[in-house]
Amino acid sequence: MHSTPSDGSLANYRLLLDRIDNLCDRITEEFASEISCKAGCSGCCRHLTLFAVEAANLISAVKDLPGDIRQLLAGRMDWAENSACPFLIEDRCVIYSARPVICRTHGLPLLFEANGTKNIDCCPENFKASLPLTGSAVINIETVNTLLFTINTMFVAKTDDERLKKLERFTIAEIIRFSEEIV
Repeated sequence: MHSTPSDGSLANYRLLLDRIDNLCDRITEEFASEISCKAGCSGCCRHLTLFAVEAANLISAVKDLPGDIRQLLAGRMDWAENSACPFLIEDRCVIYSARPVICRTHGLPLLFEANGTKNIDCCPENFKASLPLTGSAVINIETVNTLLFTINTMFVAKTDDERLKKLERFTIAEIIRFSEEIV
């Protein structure tokens, strides 16, 4: 049996989530009429892979779910990686408050660089009337990813959970399996 990560070991990650939420909330509030993403909108919610620190946070969240929900999730561990996210039940995320960085920022304007060119991408259903957007409405996803990578590196170096040191990224199925091992 494995233990749940302590809140202290996830403190830096959770601080990053708070800062991302503040930024996303500000953008969402300022451009409310331009954002069509809402509860029940799950078309972009896919089965993805996550860093160890994100996996640890989700293991803790899944462990705290009611038994019937955990049992339902356990039956989804074999879902294909290109399928819908196993955390969706009736198009709603059962771990929403603990969702990873990519889920928090998805749909909003993200600045990234590809082939030496800076680009902005967002959900095609959002920001139809407001393009181009100003810098304060755009999330520099490379900066976010650098912070996440750094926090993950620190977490992996300190965690006692050997499972989280074995891989660079973890599938949702592995996260569900790990959470079942500590119940």
